[in-house]
Amino acid sequence: MENTSRAGGIKYLSETYDINFEEITRQIKEKKYDKVAIQFPDGFKLHALEISDFISEKSGAEVFIWGGSTYGACDVPTGLEKLGIKMIIQFGHAKFRADETKKPSDIKNE
Repeated sequence: MENTSRAGGIKYLSETYDINFEEITRQIKEKKYDKVAIQFPDGFKLHALEISDFISEKSGAEVFIWGGSTYGACDVPTGLEKLGIKMIIQFGHAKFRADETKKPSDIKNE
């Protein structure tokens, strides 16, 4: 079994779930977001502190960890704008495939 301790969480999640942490931090810096929230399914929560520290160190943003339950991309915490949060990053076990699906204009009538 692979070591998935806090110290190896970034590497483990990057390789196992194809999460690009460098791209996440690049976008935060590019958009100049100073406060972001991160949201995880229960299986990722043991890596929350390591991920938070990594994102904060690389982007300069203050990172808030959403500790509530998450049931997918439609389960977005509300009220975070009151804390000045500009971005919510949702992590999950499966790749979000919206960009890979066909649009109605791509389907030809036969």
